Amino acid sequence: MCGIVGYIGNRKAVPVLINGLSKLEYRGYDSAGVSVNEGGVLKVIKCKGRLACLEEKLESEKLIGCMGIGHTRWATHGEPNDVNSHPHISQSGEIVVVHNGIIENYMQIKEFLKGQGYVFKSETDTEVIAHLVEYYYDGDLVDAVMKVIDEIEGSYALGVICKDDEDMFVCARKDSPLIIGLGEGENFIASDIPAILEYTRNIYILEDKEVAILTKDSVQVFNSLGAPVDKEVFKVNWDVEAAEKGGYEHFMMKEMYEEPKVIKDTINPRIKDGELVLDNVTITEDDINKLEKIYIVACGTAYHAGVIGKYIIEKLCRIPVEVDVASEFRYRDPLISDKNMTIIISQSGETLDTLFALRESKKRGARILSIVNVVGSSIARDSDDVLYTWAGPEIAVASTKAYNTQLTALYMVALELGLKKGTITKEEADTILNQLKEIPEDIEKILENKEDIQKFAHQHYNAKSIFFIGRGLDYALSLEGSLKLKEISYIHSEAYAGGELKHGTIALIEKGTLVVCPMTQDTLFDKMVSNIREVKARGAVVLAITQEKHAEELRKTADTVITIPDVDSLIAPISAVTPLQLFAYYMAIEKGCDVDKPRNLAKSVTVE
Repeated sequence: MCGIVGYIGNRKAVPVLINGLSKLEYRGYDSAGVSVNEGGVLKVIKCKGRLACLEEKLESEKLIGCMGIGHTRWATHGEPNDVNSHPHISQSGEIVVVHNGIIENYMQIKEFLKGQGYVFKSETDTEVIAHLVEYYYDGDLVDAVMKVIDEIEGSYALGVICKDDEDMFVCARKDSPLIIGLGEGENFIASDIPAILEYTRNIYILEDKEVAILTKDSVQVFNSLGAPVDKEVFKVNWDVEAAEKGGYEHFMMKEMYEEPKVIKDTINPRIKDGELVLDNVTITEDDINKLEKIYIVACGTAYHAGVIGKYIIEKLCRIPVEVDVASEFRYRDPLISDKNMTIIISQSGETLDTLFALRESKKRGARILSIVNVVGSSIARDSDDVLYTWAGPEIAVASTKAYNTQLTALYMVALELGLKKGTITKEEADTILNQLKEIPEDIEKILENKEDIQKFAHQHYNAKSIFFIGRGLDYALSLEGSLKLKEISYIHSEAYAGGELKHGTIALIEKGTLVVCPMTQDTLFDKMVSNIREVKARGAVVLAITQEKHAEELRKTADTVITIPDVDSLIAPISAVTPLQLFAYYMAIEKGCDVDKPRNLAKSVTVE
């Protein structure tokens, strides 16, 4: 959520900043701006709207400074407009700040600063930081920033420049991601790797409450006490091309086509001499036998992966599993102890609600196993065990391939726990593992036949409201299918358990209502056919998704049937979600929506 880029070196700063911000557009934003130090004068250019609007304004400014900071804002405090856009400048013009996160005590600080004569122009929480840095500034920018971060409460990634310092700037972070890119004769800061990958592969990952000073030739990092910190260089091992469209019209389509590869990348390295070996997972048989309960905590799409994880782990491991929305988890005083394990799922590894849930679980003694996609992310670093999903960069805001790999990782976790607990045999585990290895080929076949889904979307994209119904694992699948549709097409959609129809929901079904029915569970197939008949009797149009073996039977009842290759019901959700992703994609395309950057949404949610 929001994007930060900073540069100091020998190049003109503005092209680097704009290029970096363009690589962060996927994070979601509604305004953009840059600030450059031009011979001791801090120039700020910012505006509401897309980067193209900012670039248009910059054409007449001709900023030539070699040090600056840039920002794309996703509005939290104050509406999206030019004034609320970042960067924010202090009253005297001495200090300029960009900020990701939320300052929770900004109103108290604002009232104090007003008493000191400071006048506020924006509605943002960030403006208090610019004025507060100026209030403390006495010629030492680092000291001023240190004092500020001692006072502010909440989350932040900060970039701070000062008119007196053309040769350095300062950054800091807490609970909001920030990296430092290490170049030769130049250095960078950014919210995420794609912003600077064109310039360097060597980065520092800042930890909470660390502050860094950047010059073009050096980077110094300090902890909250002001003591120097020796940072380990993290080398990025994926290519710039991985974050580009590669000929596809949208990142979302490209990322769906990458699903077969990333599932293989998630599975294959974990199979050694025919054995499942989960790297960075050290839980023992004794640890597992002590577990009385497992919590799965996540947000949005990752939460839906967790709902499927609950079914799978309970079936294979016979351990009770509770799935929680991360934003609610720590506020309900959860009953967690050292006899519990919390599985944390997050694509970015920086989701703030989820990170706080992790810390709450850890404080109460639970073992933490995280499933994340970003090496070195905050969640990964705070966990006891980590299972990386190896999905590569996912740029489209609506998650596709990351979700498939999260599911794949959850199946492998269930197999690992079940084997060590003795609730499944080696033969049973091998059967499931072999079926997992066939999923990439199944998804390739689904993608080859995507025109069937495209045709259906063309016929029904004007639907005002769409219902998803399913039973068992298909109910969990319906939750994700409904979310994907809402995210990118803006069509109202709800997901319900099939058996709940007669308990109220069926009152909403009328002639022409579109109902989508994933039907991959053999034992529940007949019951779902009955549910289809119930909605058909009230005028619904039904799209069903099922294995090829059920297609002929289902065509007698449903209006349209989309098939997936035959696959065991237990494994089906990994491949069956791809048609639902394609359905959402084509519905959005038909409506003319911005598929990769849906309104009001951000890729990585780093505020509560």
